[in-house]
Amino acid sequence: MWLWTAPAARAAIATRNLAVILRTYRAATGQSQRALAEALGYDPTYVSMIETGRRDITDVGTLRRFARHLGLPPHSLGVTDAEAADFAAMLQFGESTIRLAGLARESGHAASAVNELWPLIARLEARTADGDADRDVLLLLGRARAMLGVALGDVLPEERLNSAAQWTGRALRIAERLDDPELLSHTLRVHGNELRKVGRKAAAALRLQHAAYLAPDGERGAALIQLARVAGDLGDRELFDSVLPDLLRFVDEAPPTLMVNPFAAREVHLRGLVSTGRAALAAQLLQRPSIGPGIAAPTWRAIERVTAAEVFRAQRDTDGAEAALREAITTAVTYRLPHQIQRAIRAAKDTLPTITELGETALADLRLSFPAKT
Repeated sequence: MWLWTAPAARAAIATRNLAVILRTYRAATGQSQRALAEALGYDPTYVSMIETGRRDITDVGTLRRFARHLGLPPHSLGVTDAEAADFAAMLQFGESTIRLAGLARESGHAASAVNELWPLIARLEARTADGDADRDVLLLLGRARAMLGVALGDVLPEERLNSAAQWTGRALRIAERLDDPELLSHTLRVHGNELRKVGRKAAAALRLQHAAYLAPDGERGAALIQLARVAGDLGDRELFDSVLPDLLRFVDEAPPTLMVNPFAAREVHLRGLVSTGRAALAAQLLQRPSIGPGIAAPTWRAIERVTAAEVFRAQRDTDGAEAALREAITTAVTYRLPHQIQRAIRAAKDTLPTITELGETALADLRLSFPAKT
């Protein structure tokens, strides 16, 4: 699967020279000319002549045969027929599918994103299973797996969130092999966040710290906001206090996005203060002039209301906690966010039985529509 992803192999493919590609293939696999010829059904002298440049292959059928055996798309050997066009169209379709799935998820329609991504991933994995592991295919597959994991992380309940972490982990394995810093940073970040959700907080923190270090400027805010969240979840005051100023500075200076904006940063700040034993400071922050959600993704609206309720509860403000949790559950139902309903149920435990009942009823209704494929 990884044969053609190494720098030397990629350089060989870039030449589109069959002789160079054959020599590179044999060097990587340790296969002799005779063994390669036998596998292809040719005489060893024929392969030798190709490798030494004494035989130039232009026949499309022969080039296809070599491409199939080597695990390369035909266009890598200069074949530009309908099959090569189909391959290019698949890559373009895949890019569009992932981009649209991301937009759907960020606008509160993660279930639609899941449904769009399944067919693409199945097609890409079928290609790799057939031995066609072109770098472009693997990059696309890595991004698709990561997006699927993130979308599943929104629509699955807590007891099934391991599936989301598994998909982002599969994406990370590809990124680690492809020497693509942008994909590596992205997959470290999303996998770290999904690990946080399933309780593997220390592992999550390590991945998110690595992601923040590698992230290009435009992605750094997302890594920082998730790193601050896991620091708070760990109760690690030192880590939280070291990350928060960078996050707040980034939010002040960069244009807001659906996932990184003042509203989301305030939620992370509130949660981190509560989790690190500073509920009084969190209450003071909550009492400051409110920051509207603006362009924040619907997910953040539900998250923020549960966090606000936790602050109210810490201050023994039952009415404030109940109102915030009602808003959280309403938003979570609208956008199919079972994990946030489960957070609301925990926040209401023992003190707000009406909210507990409301949340359990909402969760039962949502369970009927959870994706079966995970």
